[in-house]
Amino acid sequence: MKKLIWVLSITVAMVSVQVTAQKKHMTFSGKITSKNSDSLLLRSRKFTKKISVNIDGSFSDTLNVSRGYYNLFDGKESTTVFLENGFNLKMALDTKQFDETIKYSGIGAEPNNYLAKNALLVEDVQNNESLFSMPKAAFDKIMTGINKNLKLELHKAKKLDPAFIAEQVKNIDGFTTYISGSYEKKKYMNEVLAKGKVSPKFKNFENNTGGTTSLDDLKGKYVYIDVWATWCGPCKAEIPALKAVEKEYHNKNIAFVSISADIAKAHDTWKKMIQEKDLAGIQLFSDAAFDSSFMKDYKIDAIPRFILIDPKGNIIAADAPRPSDKKLIDLFNELKI
Repeated sequence: MKKLIWVLSITVAMVSVQVTAQKKHMTFSGKITSKNSDSLLLRSRKFTKKISVNIDGSFSDTLNVSRGYYNLFDGKESTTVFLENGFNLKMALDTKQFDETIKYSGIGAEPNNYLAKNALLVEDVQNNESLFSMPKAAFDKIMTGINKNLKLELHKAKKLDPAFIAEQVKNIDGFTTYISGSYEKKKYMNEVLAKGKVSPKFKNFENNTGGTTSLDDLKGKYVYIDVWATWCGPCKAEIPALKAVEKEYHNKNIAFVSISADIAKAHDTWKKMIQEKDLAGIQLFSDAAFDSSFMKDYKIDAIPRFILIDPKGNIIAADAPRPSDKKLIDLFNELKI
């Protein structure tokens, strides 16, 4: 009897999916406490929509979407939402505890409440640095358990259609495979690039103002390094914050170094962008983009990447806070820079 009810519930869910898919729009509304912006940005690879947020934090819009996953950005933080025409989705959140307070109601609430809960579980795994100091066998055993627990939470969620469940099973497998693949890199970061270790060095990188600069030239100062590229959107988004921090610490015992990871043929573009954006600090061009020994020694395979080194040339943080992160100033204050 229970099996019959379970089969029937799947049939009903599939019929529901077919009905909602026939509709040409959905509604998305809600209330944001302590809003960060006067708008929300909803986007995917082929879709971008700006949703106005009222003074009281309320918002409402009618959307024509393709079934799938979208990034919802509030001007400071973001979350993943699952949207489909036919939904009448309502969201509530408090930006002071962004991920922890997201709640959905209305048609379409079930998959989105699952995604919100899953995001917290995934974040806990991502932030658990102790995983990467474990012996490999113990790490593999823990990851098998995490995969099993994430799938258990998925199947405990109610009113999820079979297609969504299948997608999430693939996502869970992809996530745990990614974390497992990061084991060697993280272990390297935690051991070889640990705080207090001698920093890998860059040598004779081209300086925009002329000549070359090496890390050894900056001994006696703290060195905050920004590894970026002219084509990197997130890198360019950090420029205003970086310029503000550089200005604030201009007369302090710290050098701000920006190392371009652009390929050789983008050299002129790098020069031009320095002028156009009035970039300050020490602007350097890597000798071989991501193939330089410095990039390889720091395991840099994604940018922007920020690094903080002490006046003796030792690592303080191999993956330091970004300029837009308040934790950077907290770190500077802790070091009494």
